[in-house]
Amino acid sequence: MISVITGAGSGIGAAAALDLARKGYQLVLVGRDRDRLESTASRVRSATDSDVSVETADFTRFAEVRDLAARLRDNHDHIDVLANNAGVMVPDRRVTADGHELMIQVNHLSPFLLTNILLDRVGRVVTTSSRAAKAGKLEPDDLSRERRRWNGWLQYGDTKQANALMTVGLATRGAKATCFHPGVIKTTFAGGTVFMKLITLPGLHEPVEKAASRLAYLATSEDGERLAGTFFRDNRPDKVPAQMTDPDLAERLWTASAEAVGLDG
Repeated sequence: MISVITGAGSGIGAAAALDLARKGYQLVLVGRDRDRLESTASRVRSATDSDVSVETADFTRFAEVRDLAARLRDNHDHIDVLANNAGVMVPDRRVTADGHELMIQVNHLSPFLLTNILLDRVGRVVTTSSRAAKAGKLEPDDLSRERRRWNGWLQYGDTKQANALMTVGLATRGAKATCFHPGVIKTTFAGGTVFMKLITLPGLHEPVEKAASRLAYLATSEDGERLAGTFFRDNRPDKVPAQMTDPDLAERLWTASAEAVGLDG
């Protein structure tokens, strides 16, 4: 069994790699920093018999995502689990070389591109979303928030809502796709923001291994197949706003995303 995990150099991705390796998966660890990926791979190899390889790709560049997808297709006829875990939160507005706001590209558009290129070879898709998705006000015709008031956390919520809607779109197309809220976890994610400093005070956060177990649950349990299109929290389907499950909005997002990344819808 093979699992591809993005954002595997540290945090939830690194912990999930060890969890899935202990469950018998061969791993492909994806991230920007090869040294961090090799460190994760070394820890996994020292604790398990899993076969581990690493692939570098910068999700701020679609060309690198396409190259990654091509390498994965060359090396693997089948991928049991694609874990879309890479993500970023920045308070200031930044634009990538591809012309998109940084968070929407890294958190949604690049995973959308990777998933679509690999989809015919993938058994399950598990995407790390967030409860921030519930506050999202996603507008498919303004993914980079160029025509709306800028706020980093509002844009982050939009990108996490995009994760949920992509999951709905994948399920509509027959894919075994789920997404989940990882919990309040103290990692380097958004570490420079006041909000994260407050909610990760002692006693207010969970260990990273807890979030990893939630990813692994959807990668391995019956629910990960039976409840395609579902947003999970604490390994159970969560009650979410209608906007996170709206099939029409999911299709509008799919069309806008395909256009943004240069795919046929």
